[in-house]
Amino acid sequence: MFVAIRNHPRDYAWGSHTAIAEFRGVQPSGGPEAELWLGAHAGSPAHVVDAASVGAADLAELVSGNPAAALGPDLAREGSRLPFLLKLLAAGRPLSLQAHPDPEQARAGFAREEAEGVPLDAFDRNYRDPFAKPELIVALSDAFEALSGFRPLEEVAGILRVLRAADVASDEPQSGALDLLAARLETAEPLRDAVAWLLQDGRGGDTGEAAWVVERVTELAASEIALMSPFAASFRTVGQLASEYPGDPGIVISLLLNRVTLRRGEALFLDAGNIHAYLDGLGIELMTASDNVLRGGLTSKHVDVAELLEVLDFTPIPPPVLPAVQVSPGVVEYRPPVADFTLFRVEKATDAARLPLGGPAIVIAEGGAVDVTGAGGGVRVERGEAVFASPDERMLEVRGDGVAWIATTGAIRS
Repeated sequence: MFVAIRNHPRDYAWGSHTAIAEFRGVQPSGGPEAELWLGAHAGSPAHVVDAASVGAADLAELVSGNPAAALGPDLAREGSRLPFLLKLLAAGRPLSLQAHPDPEQARAGFAREEAEGVPLDAFDRNYRDPFAKPELIVALSDAFEALSGFRPLEEVAGILRVLRAADVASDEPQSGALDLLAARLETAEPLRDAVAWLLQDGRGGDTGEAAWVVERVTELAASEIALMSPFAASFRTVGQLASEYPGDPGIVISLLLNRVTLRRGEALFLDAGNIHAYLDGLGIELMTASDNVLRGGLTSKHVDVAELLEVLDFTPIPPPVLPAVQVSPGVVEYRPPVADFTLFRVEKATDAARLPLGGPAIVIAEGGAVDVTGAGGGVRVERGEAVFASPDERMLEVRGDGVAWIATTGAIRS
């Protein structure tokens, strides 16, 4: 079966005022539109357009009412849960620094907070479900800006050298501030120790040593020496973050992270423990259906420093770019190393692109309409609209001038 679905954008303050509306081909609401959730997650399940035809008001109700039909027998045996969540994400301002737990951490954290009686909607709740939340982001805008993963230590050392040079050249050098940071970066666990100190000392206001480091690094990042260095993009990001969240320790932490610019169609895969923040741009986000977020700054939301430090992976990595794999003419797949989800892009398929369906799927159209047919029927998906496809459609054929983004389980392979 094909079921037309839709939802209302979530109005988080960091959202763009125009990007999601432009994607959908509708008038902007006038407020921030940050995320459009297309899935069955209880936080914002997608609405069924024709509820009477399927006897369900939203996708969560549709799935739970007949898991075998909606998910297929294999997933239904594991429970009545759509394993992935598809989103449009539009950042007009930087999001919080954050990371997500692995499966064991999610189960343990959820059980612990349930036993402690912490309400699911409590401000200080860390684990809102017992699931991990690996995620994939694909740029839809010409550029999508992000921070992702701890950068190699030699780059961190290079950034510190630039800051020292800028300090020496300043009217009033304050080498002590950089000495404090350097001391944490010369331990056996430099990234962990630096982040722990910045978060623990720097969240106490403007009187601690870490607050001095944040203030001084912010000043030096705006210097000509910094902005003419190989790390200019990272120093510009410091200025951007400082204007949004003055004094936040995340400003300095950003210099420890990979600064990434994705071009349209490029993707990042963020596994458990990856510290990241999206800065600007529109993207397709696909993840395991979870809302577990541990935040580390650049936010007014709850920050649990101790729990975040347990979740973070401090191993330096290159930017975690996930290459797209061309599986047939006009069809590429973003195939992360997880079972819960994979993402296809079908572009200008004048001849039918065929995708075998091994599980449930959600299709959203970009730029124009696409026609999608399966074993049991077909549907036209207009620009910005979405449909849910059950596994009994078996094979999806896609035609049209628009771009079809197809999220499904990892079981699908071309």
